[in-house]
Parts: sequence; structure tokens; C-alpha cells
Amino acid sequence: MTAPDALHTSTLHSLPLLARGKVRDNYAVGDDRILMVASDRISAFDVIMNEPIPGKGRLLTQMALWWFAQLGDIVPNHLTGEAPESVVAPDEVAQVQGRSMLVRRLKPIPVEAVVRGYLAGSGWKEYQESQSVCGVALPPGLKNAGRLPHSIYTPAAKAAVGEHDENITFERTVEMIGAELAGKIRDISIQLYERAAAIALKKGIIIADTKFEFGLDDAGQLVLMDEVLTPDSSRYWPADSYQEGSNPPSFDKQFLRDWLETAQVDGKPWGKQAPAPTLPDGVVAQTAAKYREALTRLLG
Repeated sequence: MTAPDALHTSTLHSLPLLARGKVRDNYAVGDDRILMVASDRISAFDVIMNEPIPGKGRLLTQMALWWFAQLGDIVPNHLTGEAPESVVAPDEVAQVQGRSMLVRRLKPIPVEAVVRGYLAGSGWKEYQESQSVCGVALPPGLKNAGRLPHSIYTPAAKAAVGEHDENITFERTVEMIGAELAGKIRDISIQLYERAAAIALKKGIIIADTKFEFGLDDAGQLVLMDEVLTPDSSRYWPADSYQEGSNPPSFDKQFLRDWLETAQVDGKPWGKQAPAPTLPDGVVAQTAAKYREALTRLLG
């Protein structure tokens, strides 16, 4: 059962559709701006679920806008400051209100800027095999979910929709975009993460890792773009139940992933390929509650 105000897919007729991602639908506004509409879609294991998570798109947008405001002095961002409702037809306002950003059109840089402050997920797996993450050597004896001696930059190459981003070394990013830009993105990303992690910790949230995306404007200036520091792009842990050595419960889609690991389709375990299994109402509600809790802790 879908909540009446949940939006799985936007259908704007007044603007040309540029692309649909896992969550966002992007529309062209002239040739210099993009309207990013955050739907209530959710993906796991790179498969988009059929059922939307009510309120998720508005929550992600509210959180991203709040973080852009906290970090604006470190690097410019892509927000235009204009109201998204001003560029759509009157009958489309309900689809964009509270869940959209009107942003500058940039030349995207094909590097996901990942920063980790803790050892988790694929980083923990890689550390066990090589005592390093994405070519960054780490000291022995670290534990799962353990705090790293210092934040590390572990970039990834952006993949097409439906495919996994590929972890790469910093040296590879130098080959892709040049030493100066690669170094600038690394340094700014670490600065952004460390500012955000300190802010979140005061509110009882550990940001274990996150990813940033950047583009270049017409003047060649580096600009922070896409979403920023939401539970979709970051690992959020409750500080009060954090313990080194085990995966803390997270404020994101981990609950959904855990359910999918045991889900069955036609009596067989789901193979993590489309089509996705039907999500029970309880799983949808519980996932929505996790996202809401992150927003409530952060913004009060």
C-alpha cells in the first residue's frame, strides 16, 4: 500500500527530462540550470524497489539544503537560490514542492569523492585482505567499525545507473583529471567531512563515511553538487549505541538491505537482480522511520 502523497516517479510536462537516477529525476531549465526532483524511490544492491518510501524525497532535500548551508564557506555549491516552484506549470507544483532543488548546470567530474573516518563496509573487507583501503595503507590491529587514526580519502569512479561505482586509488584520479584538480578535490572533501562529522557528533550522530560529487562551472571553478551528507550518501550511526567491533545500527537503508538478504521471490532467495521483491508495509514504514530519526536528531 502506497501513501497517497508518496512520489515514485515525477511526470513534469513543462520541462524536458534529462535523466532519471536511482532517486532523482533531473529536468533541464533552459541550458544553464537543472531542476533536481528527489522522488521517494529507494534502491538497494543497485536495484530500484517498486514501492516508494513516503517522505523520503522531502527529507533528503531538507537535509541536503541544511548541510549546504553549514558548509558554504568551504567550497561554492550548485544552488541557485531560486524557488523550484517558479519554473514549473501550476499543476506540477505539488510534485516539486519541498523535494526539489534548482541548481546550476555544471560539467560533472567523473570521480566520487569518498571520505572515511571509520572502517566499515567494503573498506573493512578490503582492510582484512590487504591492510589498506583504495591504496591507503593503514596500521595493523584495526577492528570493524573502528575509528581510523585520521580521515582517509578513498575515491571511486562513477558508474552508469544500475552498476557499482568502482573503488580506485588517488593516483588513478590524477591520471583521470590531473594532479591539481585531484589534489584540490581530496583536500576539500576531507575538510567537508571533518566539519560535518564534528557537527553531527554534537547531535549524537557518527558519520562513518560519506561521498561528495563535484563539477566545474564555466569559469573552471570547483563546485559541490548533487546531494550532500544525506543517509543515502553517508553512513549515519547513533553515537549512543556505537561499539567498535560490530556494525552499529544505521539511520539509512541498512534495515531494508537486511530484510532483502532474507527475501524470497517465487519461493527462492532473491538474487539481487531486478525485478525487486514486493516490500511489505512494515518494511516500508520501518525504513521511513529510520530516515526520519536521522533528520530529527540532526535538525531537532
